[in-house]
Amino acid sequence: MTTILRASNLTKFYNNKLALNNFSLEVKEGEVLGILGPNGSGKTTLLKIIAGLHQKSSGDITICGEEPGLKTKGFVSFLPDVNFLYKWMKIKDAKDFYKDFFDDFNEKTFLELLDFMNLNPSQKVVDLSKGMKEKLNLALTLARDAKLYVLDEPIGGVDPVARDQILNSIIDKAFEKKTIIITTQLVRDIEAVFDKVVFISEGNTILSGNAEELRSEKKMSIEEIFKDLYRGEL
Repeated sequence: MTTILRASNLTKFYNNKLALNNFSLEVKEGEVLGILGPNGSGKTTLLKIIAGLHQKSSGDITICGEEPGLKTKGFVSFLPDVNFLYKWMKIKDAKDFYKDFFDDFNEKTFLELLDFMNLNPSQKVVDLSKGMKEKLNLALTLARDAKLYVLDEPIGGVDPVARDQILNSIIDKAFEKKTIIITTQLVRDIEAVFDKVVFISEGNTILSGNAEELRSEKKMSIEEIFKDLYRGEL
């Protein structure tokens, strides 16, 4: 299998605070990887480096052989954990914005996702509920024909109906054998899609491996392993 992402001894400091500590990772084409850990463990820092939004302090990272930057933004589709659309936009404006900005944006896929998520192109972004905004942001992210999808807390803080629709959209991509990296603390809801998991704490890997093998070895679900590893931190 082709390696999509490779990181070696990746380190990131914010001022004098260590966010990632000699972190190493390899993601193969078609894998769905869960990056798991409590708040402040380094998950979002890692994803922002992958997305080309933050610079590493040291170490190496490549995506399809390229260091994160302007070129990789053309084939890495990133869903941040904050809303990133302008308040004046309607959903159709957000579509046009993505269509103009990303050559790999698939308008047909986007409209299909809108229909599935019960969103109307004429709706104003400012009028959307939190769950609706989450669904719109995910639809924009998944509508790109990207080489790597990077999703930061895609189901955090939304109602159960929105959560189910978001999960189903991610599952569809997973079954298409797309390469996906997901961070989440809602492990139970999403662990079924993980091929591999990496548990991190204070920027360090504390456990990683094939999800099914870890379940068999530990005789626990991924959620139970998560709770056991971070007992007292959650």
